[in-house]
Amino acid sequence: MISFELGVEDLANTRFALSPAHETLLSLRILQDPGLSAVHLPWRRSVLGRIGSLDTGLLMSVVARRRTLPDFLTPRPTSFAPAFAEELAVVRRTSPARVRRDLVAAHAPDPLPAALYDAAAGDDAAVAGLRDALCELLWQFWQAAIEPEWRRIRLLLEADMTYRARQLAVGGARLLFADMHPNLRWHQGVLHVGQMLSSHHVAASGRGLLLLPSVFVHKPAPPVDPEEPPGLVYPSRGVATLWDAPPPADATALASLLGAPRARLLTLLAEPLATVEIARRLRVTPSAVSQHLRVLHATGLVTRARDGRQVLYRRSHLGDQLAEGSEPA
Repeated sequence: MISFELGVEDLANTRFALSPAHETLLSLRILQDPGLSAVHLPWRRSVLGRIGSLDTGLLMSVVARRRTLPDFLTPRPTSFAPAFAEELAVVRRTSPARVRRDLVAAHAPDPLPAALYDAAAGDDAAVAGLRDALCELLWQFWQAAIEPEWRRIRLLLEADMTYRARQLAVGGARLLFADMHPNLRWHQGVLHVGQMLSSHHVAASGRGLLLLPSVFVHKPAPPVDPEEPPGLVYPSRGVATLWDAPPPADATALASLLGAPRARLLTLLAEPLATVEIARRLRVTPSAVSQHLRVLHATGLVTRARDGRQVLYRRSHLGDQLAEGSEPA
């Protein structure tokens, strides 16, 4: 078990962030072991056809047998949503000593794989060369596998953070962690992370806690090194719908009346949804959704209600009649 001791100042400094670097590295686990998550099989199949030219042997060697990753490849975000290029620039500045240490720590107690061993056992120049080669591979992998899907991934992660922020506002830390994952337990100022391969206790000591939702992680993942500032990558809500195709536009009278975008939106609103979640499912921007929602609300086809900090939209009774009446028998 790994535990984080959080004082009042640490809770005040608890924040959320998005990390393209974390998502890129964590996705390598799915490529290595498709059995980790059947949800991501459509993504995996599409990616395998696009990365044939990459040195996947070296790329996959960073994932240890126990699926841990070297901490230096997933730097702690210093802003809410850094670009992948910004995070990779931090990785490129990592000292050879840190690279060597993190590679060994991630793979322990196993020896380093052959693709890493010779360089990691060499002098600082060899380690720096390995670091730079990994950065170049990760950049190519990001462009081929993650960047094309980043907008939909980001929308899902932001929807999760909206939900978590409301949990924190309504019920404090206890409610925030209550349904994040079964392996997490909050008790008397300490966050316990169970089912870990190592065991250590970290006193946050005013450094706060960084929370990173992820679509590719299957259980909470703190840093490997206990000297790292407290942080936790956790599974995002809604991942089961991530690769779903958006609902088809209604080609009948409803689309003729409202236009295809608003018809699709009205069809989707059989359940209450926030703007960010609607945008994610339709693969459009939240601002485009807001424009259509204003029109649908003004015409009485959609109702809205505030739920904490977010506004939920749902079809009105009139909207139900219109949408259901347009469905083919």
